[in-house]
Amino acid sequence: MSSAFAYPKVDLLIDNVWRPAEKGGTIPVIDPATEDTIGTVARATREDLDAALAAVERGFAVWRKTSAYNRAKTMRKAADLLRERADFVAWVMTREQGKPLKEAKMEILNAADVIDWFAEEARRVYGQIIPSRAENVTQMTIKLPVGPVAAFTPWNFPINQVVRKLSAALAAGCSIIVKAPEETPASPAELIRAFVDAGTPPGAVNLVYGVPAEISEYLIPHPTIAKISFTGSTPIGKHLASLAGAHMKRATMELGGHAPVIVCADADIPSAAKLIATSKFRNAGQVCVSPTRFLVEKPAYEGFLEEFTAATRAIRVGNGLEPNVDMGPLANERRAPMLEALIADATAKGGELKHGGRRIGNKGYFFEPTVLAHVPTDARIMNEEPFGPVAIINPVDTFDEAIAEANRLPFGLASYAFTKSTAKAHAIGMRVESGMTTINHLGLALPEVPFGGIKDSGYGTEGGSEAIESYLITKFVTTAS
Repeated sequence: MSSAFAYPKVDLLIDNVWRPAEKGGTIPVIDPATEDTIGTVARATREDLDAALAAVERGFAVWRKTSAYNRAKTMRKAADLLRERADFVAWVMTREQGKPLKEAKMEILNAADVIDWFAEEARRVYGQIIPSRAENVTQMTIKLPVGPVAAFTPWNFPINQVVRKLSAALAAGCSIIVKAPEETPASPAELIRAFVDAGTPPGAVNLVYGVPAEISEYLIPHPTIAKISFTGSTPIGKHLASLAGAHMKRATMELGGHAPVIVCADADIPSAAKLIATSKFRNAGQVCVSPTRFLVEKPAYEGFLEEFTAATRAIRVGNGLEPNVDMGPLANERRAPMLEALIADATAKGGELKHGGRRIGNKGYFFEPTVLAHVPTDARIMNEEPFGPVAIINPVDTFDEAIAEANRLPFGLASYAFTKSTAKAHAIGMRVESGMTTINHLGLALPEVPFGGIKDSGYGTEGGSEAIESYLITKFVTTAS
């Protein structure tokens, strides 16, 4: 597959200068569709992190004084630049992450919308006047940026996971160091480049790569950093949250999930099966909000299982750069053995393999879209996030049983439901323990709506009007005349 594009060498960005690591270290970047090494990314060490910390402190001093109007103007320019460059950035993302080109381009265009949303929020950071007890006293609150931010992002959505943190921080007047994923480094670098080219001042935005534990354990306790934002697994998130807490740092945590899907007997079964199958296998199931445990009322069970399995069989797997591909490879070599182990455990405990379950070929990290049925709750896959293209479809006797199973796990990120009953829809919205519930459609992750979880899925939101709040402090000022 020839292309007019070439995969770029990826450097660090410190103080608006793209440069290699101080000690010259690099990490190879692998194409998950071919297993070929396609490039390198700079590997930061302590010297680079110290330079980034000094830059982000200087950048904060400048950016916090930039008016909300001008911050918004710069951000909107970055969004426009990202849209102009979408074809190239999408090609880069597909090369390094594997998702189909159409999904990559959609991610980039959605990211531009996120930037625009937060640009407008920058101009709507309001304080308030509080009625005083004395006529000569004025009481007011003002919103101020919390300070320099450290953001840590994963490989599954290389731009989407960065853009929410980056945009909220900049909108609030904070500067930021982004620790982007080493496995998919070039596409987030192009996102950052759009902001630099749009005119963010030196130090306002910085980008580093390297050994994740080394970087997080140095940046988080550092006195320059005022807030952290992390997207990733629950175990790592808990560790970083404890590290932040030990130093009284604000933290937003968007962690793992195991999303339930309640399918009521009165739902439009063919439509529901087709719609949710598309969501399940998007990005090869490597999505924190991916629908995973399907809890189907018994009268609808066989019909739903048949429709969903048929939709699964129709999914075309291949290199994301090829036309008409629905699902690309897994993003790295670790994923297939982990999925195979979970599937083997499920079938050994009595689960039925209805489709898939195996790696495809011996070149690239391709895996069959998989459907499991009648999986017992003691199977590992019913308790551990598979983070891959595997759906578990189980029957339930009653609506209350479905609610109970939906709430059984400690996760609480996303949940889904299909029903024609307004009473059941209301009950699902009120009783299912998750930060987000979408009923009868796929309505998550828009810029203007909250995005975040509860319980072991983290805390805080990265979307909607509340998302900017964790990057702001509320200061009270009272004046007597």
